[in-house]
Amino acid sequence: MAERVVAIINQKGGVGKTTTSTNLTHALAKSGKKVTVIDLDPQGHLAVSFGVINPNMSGIDEVMLGNTEIVQNLIPVRDNLQLIIAGPRLQEIEQLTEGGAKRGDLLRKALHENLDDQDFVFIDCPPSSGVLVANALFAADEILIPMASDFLALQGLSHMMGTIKRFETVLKKNYKLSLVMSRYASTRRISKDVLNTILQHFPEQVLTTVIRETALLAECPSFGKTILEYRPGSRSARDFRSLATDFLEHKVM
Repeated sequence: MAERVVAIINQKGGVGKTTTSTNLTHALAKSGKKVTVIDLDPQGHLAVSFGVINPNMSGIDEVMLGNTEIVQNLIPVRDNLQLIIAGPRLQEIEQLTEGGAKRGDLLRKALHENLDDQDFVFIDCPPSSGVLVANALFAADEILIPMASDFLALQGLSHMMGTIKRFETVLKKNYKLSLVMSRYASTRRISKDVLNTILQHFPEQVLTTVIRETALLAECPSFGKTILEYRPGSRSARDFRSLATDFLEHKVM
């Protein structure tokens, strides 16, 4: 298995999970790390963000269904960066009802004897709390939670932490936890209030860099480019290069 397996997760939608997955993994790859990123969201937006557009290709869906090996589904998307797309049957796994606890261990088993040469495997999770998220939590030893700066995000985080605690108890493990403010609007008072509240509760986990919300980050996927390619000199590109450094060194506020 890779040196570090990281689930990018938040059960609330619209917090910037795929934006974080796309741009952070590319920033790490550009720094020289070998990175694989897995799209575990049936919506398949990660592939589009990297410019891979073929919805009928198999991906992590067929791997988890036991029909193919993980190494057969690796797509080189940038230097040092490879992608495993969601695949059209991923939703079937979310709806599995047979197999008990084994349903949650499909991804970990697929990763276990593969990708040994990788520094990181990142798992871009769906905004849900079902079988797919369970698979990510079984497989990962680290969790990165992107946070939007609004009141509902705080409620979502409370629910998320409850889920993580349950998995830690059942699996007898302690995840390394990091939080990133991924859609930060510095001109809004609520943004600062939310950040301060999170810092009070998670003083050792909030990464130093905040990702400021900009139109550029929303534009990138339509061109199949990361922010480091689309506008390499922009504030947003600087944010993600800085976030990659913070993540590697676990620099917290």
